[in-house]
Amino acid sequence: MRRRLPLSSLLLTLVLTACGGGGGGGSAASTDTGSGGGTGTTLTLQLPASGLAPADLAVVVAEGDALSEAVGAAYVAARGVPAANLIRVKLSTASDVISASDFATLRADLQARLPAGVQATLLTWAAPSRVQGSCSMGITSAMTLGYDPRYCSPTPSSCASTAVSPLFDSESRRPATELSLRPSMLLGARSLADAQALIQRGLAADASYPAGDGWLLRTSDADRSVRWTDFVTLPSAWAGALQLNYLDNSGGPASGDTLSNRSNVLFYLTGLAQVGGLSTLQFRPGALADSLTSYGGVLPGGNGQMPITSWLSAGATASYGTVEEPCNLTQKFSQASVLIDQYWRGATAIEAYWKAVQMPGQGLFVGEPLAQPFRDTPSLAIVNGEYQIKTRSLRPGASYALQYRTSSTGSWTTLAQFTGRRGQVLDGRSPLPPAAAVQLRWMGPCPDNAAGSCVLAQSQ
Repeated sequence: MRRRLPLSSLLLTLVLTACGGGGGGGSAASTDTGSGGGTGTTLTLQLPASGLAPADLAVVVAEGDALSEAVGAAYVAARGVPAANLIRVKLSTASDVISASDFATLRADLQARLPAGVQATLLTWAAPSRVQGSCSMGITSAMTLGYDPRYCSPTPSSCASTAVSPLFDSESRRPATELSLRPSMLLGARSLADAQALIQRGLAADASYPAGDGWLLRTSDADRSVRWTDFVTLPSAWAGALQLNYLDNSGGPASGDTLSNRSNVLFYLTGLAQVGGLSTLQFRPGALADSLTSYGGVLPGGNGQMPITSWLSAGATASYGTVEEPCNLTQKFSQASVLIDQYWRGATAIEAYWKAVQMPGQGLFVGEPLAQPFRDTPSLAIVNGEYQIKTRSLRPGASYALQYRTSSTGSWTTLAQFTGRRGQVLDGRSPLPPAAAVQLRWMGPCPDNAAGSCVLAQSQ
């Protein structure tokens, strides 16, 4: 792990741009309800839900590879993925590396065959896991972004920044539709039994709404612990919603660098080349865990460091690591504040991890993509003469509004406004529109620009 100095300006940028914590909550405020009452109003609206569904996922199988075929079939059966979304591709699984030219052929063939509406892909082979051209990309990043040296480092010793992902901390719910990107994840299992166990953890996670525990460790390895400034504020920021724990062992001893004999582990983010004690931990279904180190994504062996699949073997449900020397640029690893926020607000594991890494080109995402412990089930209903709005997906600090209009071409009037609060599920109220109202709409942060305001849902 090479260290790039100074890091202070990069860390400050991340802290300032991060949207830490979860979402939801806020109070309604009527702001010009128009004339007339809402008595007899029957207008309603389907609020957008967070999190991809089985029909949004394509399961990609290496044709003729017995393990890949079996894992793909098991996943489709367990998750109810449509049969049309199981895609077989011609791929040699004899090597952990695929050339950039062969990968380009593979990706073009897959893209041409994906059913309309597919938003993400799951790769079910054990190898290859990285794409090699003038530099290396994780195969999941290359599948999502296309192989492009802008996303990796042709001269690793330069410790250069790379191109950023449009998915980073975005409000996209339909990434292929809204951003023209399909996030990808490698299941990461080297046996059918391991794959089935991982799939079952994903299923068990769904709508489990765990309270924690999350563990954020600053270790005595200073070069690998540069994420600590993002870690340190999170326990207090999430108090009352999630049990998060920050441990500072920067002064040593090395024996204090790892977690041991803990149960109920939901998040475990650290910085070490090798993470000990994993066999003593009990991970919750849906747990996310990773370590900032150089070669965790170099499968199967981690190039002498702990491979990210060791997290899965220990009971985690998804992880992330890099496949070539990234230096310790925090933008190339998961940002805890974003990861936890997106997951809590209803994102699946694949979405939360992809949205948590600003520069993912050198990275590999592994795990069960549809695990969704904090499933969002939004609703807008008429209760006791007013609207009741429930959702956990509101972005902290962002503004949302329920609006109506009285003709199909008329101007919009705001009925109520809400502000997202970290760790709070919105249970808001709004007055009904006048009887002449013909349409409702729900406004909030744009999928491709969270600072903007866009129509998130609109009635017919």
